[in-house]
Amino acid sequence: MINIGQYIESAINWMMVHFSIFFDAVNSGIGSFIIGFQHVLFGIPFYITILALAVAAWMKAGRGTAIFTVLGLLLIYGMGFWEATMQTLALVLSSTCLALVVGVPLGIWTANSPRADKILRPVLDLMQTMPAFVYLIPAVLFFGLGAVPGVFATIIFAMPPVVRLTGLGIRQVPKNVVEASRSFGATRWQLLYKVQLPLALPTILTGVNQTIMMSLSMVVIAAMIAAGGLGEIVLKGITQMKIGLGFEGGIAVVILAIILDRITQGMAGRKNKKD
Repeated sequence: MINIGQYIESAINWMMVHFSIFFDAVNSGIGSFIIGFQHVLFGIPFYITILALAVAAWMKAGRGTAIFTVLGLLLIYGMGFWEATMQTLALVLSSTCLALVVGVPLGIWTANSPRADKILRPVLDLMQTMPAFVYLIPAVLFFGLGAVPGVFATIIFAMPPVVRLTGLGIRQVPKNVVEASRSFGATRWQLLYKVQLPLALPTILTGVNQTIMMSLSMVVIAAMIAAGGLGEIVLKGITQMKIGLGFEGGIAVVILAIILDRITQGMAGRKNKKD
């Protein structure tokens, strides 16, 4: 009998003992990052936030989405879930930002290195297909309960799309454009920042959209480890058999997901039309 789980558990215990200082530093850094987002969102009056998101929806996705944004967010406020929604939004934005900071460079690396692409491809497959609940176990062991392990698990779960689509977008840049840039004396960094990334931006923005959606789904699951937000409301409805409360929390999650999805899809669509 091959007991793989025993070896994984031994490895995690070894990391907990020898890298405790590192995990404490990461816990402090990510925690401060999340708290910063929450302070900003909690400090803004609800009507200003609704107006800002409605304007963004109007500019990127059209009048219909803007109207839905206003009505949907007013419904969330009326149900009394505004604070939980802003907490969920802070977790999603924190997770997405950190996933992009790691994922975009990895995508650039895979686009420029076939060896890196071969190595990272099965790793990304594992990250995408592993059941989301499994990520909560090492997250709790490394960081305890709260928002930080929830964000940590969310980053792992939501990062593969942006890595894949960043690499895909850069690989799809026409070779004649790349060769022309090189013939005019563009350096490697100039080629990347002035040619490849701008042309690949619509595909990268699609990856950002997918990362946001996966972050939102994982943040709800992360309520099981006290990450808070709308997921906690849904979880409370399940554990206490309060069907109405669970549906209300689910409706709030759906509204937030639609708003974020339409805005980010609109950003990618507008960029494609300009190109």
